Amino acid sequence: MQTLDQSISQHQPDTDILGDSPLEIAGKTFNSRLMTGTGKYRSFTEMQQSIVASGCQIVTVAVRRVQTKAPGHEGLAEAIDWQKIWMLPNTAGCQTAEDAVRVARLGREMAKLLGQEDNNFIKLEVIPDPKYLLPDPIGTLEAAEQLVKEGFAILPYINADPLLAKRLEEVGCVTVMPLGSPIGSGQGIKNGANIGIIIENSKVPVVVDAGIGTPSEAATAMEMGADALLINTAIAQSQNPAAMAQAFRLATEAGRIAAVSGRIPIKAYASASSPLTGTIN
Repeated sequence: MQTLDQSISQHQPDTDILGDSPLEIAGKTFNSRLMTGTGKYRSFTEMQQSIVASGCQIVTVAVRRVQTKAPGHEGLAEAIDWQKIWMLPNTAGCQTAEDAVRVARLGREMAKLLGQEDNNFIKLEVIPDPKYLLPDPIGTLEAAEQLVKEGFAILPYINADPLLAKRLEEVGCVTVMPLGSPIGSGQGIKNGANIGIIIENSKVPVVVDAGIGTPSEAATAMEMGADALLINTAIAQSQNPAAMAQAFRLATEAGRIAAVSGRIPIKAYASASSPLTGTIN
């Protein structure tokens, strides 16, 4: 009997039919449009199994927690095969632009130590709000401007603010990452209208990050036209993280295929599936 993985591998979408192309960020291409994280897992084993099941090629790592050997992060650098996975260091825990810039520099050095000499990626987070964990738009923009000057490829985590997203793109960020709802909340996409505007106006990839709780919500984000997703809590805190990671993988792929294929228009009235001409009386 075939396993689900074997069945999936034999039924991959035909890219020629889809007319799609891989995700490209800062000149680097990725076949997977699902990014995952390393936090909140109950064990390294669950994390490792989930990364494999997700099919992701980008994994984000909190620089400060690795540097300080915070609980659950000791040995994290050795737990992942960085020859196969592209590291996305993040500035989680930084409350000011100055702190985020400093941690970003540490993140770039950490990537180099793990063999990714050309990795200048950084997920920029500036979050002074301890209750709702909403990113600081002014601090994020200030840090982004400085880090662009230092040659970083910046993926900024932001509120779903179309004007801020455009401004960050203009200063040189390689993606924008609007939140669907507060991080870790599992509330789903509460900012759909603004995310839609960001997608419409953006010339860089749009990665929906934070708040997605179910694969159906992931598919919806991709159907809206998002270029990629970053999912952590919904996988790590599920009862079966590896199985949930696979579900998010399939949902991300399905949503992307649907977006590229083009949905039917919404109509006010019913429209018969069968033609009305040539019927038998």
